[in-house]
Amino acid sequence: MRKPIIAGNWKMNKTVQEACILVDALKKGLSDVRDVEIVVCPPFTALRDVGKAINGTNIHLGAQNVYLEEKGPYTGEISPLMLKDLGCKYVIIGHSERRRYFGEDNELINKKVRKSLSCGLSPILCVGERLEERKAGRQEEVVYDHVVNGLTDLSKEDMMQVVIAYEPVWAIGTGVAATPEDAQEMHKFIRNILSSLHDRDLAEGVRIQYGGSVKPENISDLMAKSEIDGVLVGGASLNADSFVKIVRFKRRG
Repeated sequence: MRKPIIAGNWKMNKTVQEACILVDALKKGLSDVRDVEIVVCPPFTALRDVGKAINGTNIHLGAQNVYLEEKGPYTGEISPLMLKDLGCKYVIIGHSERRRYFGEDNELINKKVRKSLSCGLSPILCVGERLEERKAGRQEEVVYDHVVNGLTDLSKEDMMQVVIAYEPVWAIGTGVAATPEDAQEMHKFIRNILSSLHDRDLAEGVRIQYGGSVKPENISDLMAKSEIDGVLVGGASLNADSFVKIVRFKRRG
C-alpha cells in the first residue's frame, strides 16, 4: 500500500520571516495527520529556519533544486550534501520551470537524480508535456522520454527512494488542471514504463504524484484515482488554509 505524499513547492516566494509564519500555521493545522506524508519545499534562504521549525514534527523538508556535484567551483549552486546538512529529505528535480527557463535536459536531470540519491536525498522527479505536445498527441512520447532518460542507471534500491511527479506543463499555474481521468491514465502509463524498466513489483511500489493547479476543490477527485499517490502543490501551498485542506482531503469510495 503506497502512502500518499503531498508536497508544497513554494517556488521563489516567502522571505524567511514569511516562511516561518506559514510553517507555524501548518504545524498547528496538520499536527495529527499520520496517513499522509507531508513535505514543504521552501526557497534556499528559508531551508535552515523552516527545517528547525519542523524538526521532530510530521512535516518533512525538501529543496527545489540541487547541483550534480558535492562541492567545487560552481558559483551560485547548492550541493546535495549541503541540502542534507540542512535536514532535507527530498529534492525536486527536473521541474518544468527548470527545463524551460534554465535549459535543463534529461542528461543533466539524470545526473542530479543519481548524485542526490548517493548523498541520501530522495528525488521528486518531475515529468510532463507542454500544451502543444498534448495537442499534437505526443504526450506519451514526451513523458516516456522524461521518465526513461531521467531514471537511467538507477538500481531497484535507488528507484524505491524516487517519487515521480507528473506535471502537465499546460496545467501549472494556469488554474486549469488535468481531469482526474487524464491524470489517472498518464499515471498508469508511467507505472507501466517502470514495470518495463524493472518489474511489476517495483512499479507498484513507486509513488507517482500529480501536479498542476491542485487546490482544495479538486484534491478529493484526484486522490480517488487508484494510480495517483499524492500531489505536488504550487500556488495553493503558499496559503496555510488551502494547503491544510489539501492534505486533509476527504477520501472517496
